Amino acid sequence: MSDFVLALTTVPKDLDAATLAQDIVGSGLAACVNIVPGIRSVYVWKGVPKISEEQQLMIKTTTDQVDPLWDLLRDRHPYEVPEFLVVPVIDGSEEYLSWVQQHVGPKAES
Repeated sequence: MSDFVLALTTVPKDLDAATLAQDIVGSGLAACVNIVPGIRSVYVWKGVPKISEEQQLMIKTTTDQVDPLWDLLRDRHPYEVPEFLVVPVIDGSEEYLSWVQQHVGPKAES
C-alpha cells in the first residue's frame, strides 16, 4: 500500500481549479483529483490572522509522482507558500488502487 498517496493542496476560490486538475491528470501525475469548493481556512500569515475562502484539491497518486507533482504545483500555484501535504494510503480497495496504478505515470491509459 505504501506506493499510493493522497496529496492535498488548497487554492483560492476564484482559481480555475478544474483546469489545474485536468492538467495534473492529463500529464499522468494523478489518476483523480477531487475539487472540494467552499472551504474556509483560518490561519496566520506574516503575523496577521486570516480567514480565506478556498478550494481543496485531493490528488490521488503514487509515491513516484510526488516530486513531479510538487514541481507542477510550485510552478502553477498562486500562493507564495502553497500547501502541499502528502498522506500515505495505508489501505484501500484492491480494485480502486489497481485503477489508480493504471492511470498514473507516463504510460497512463484511459
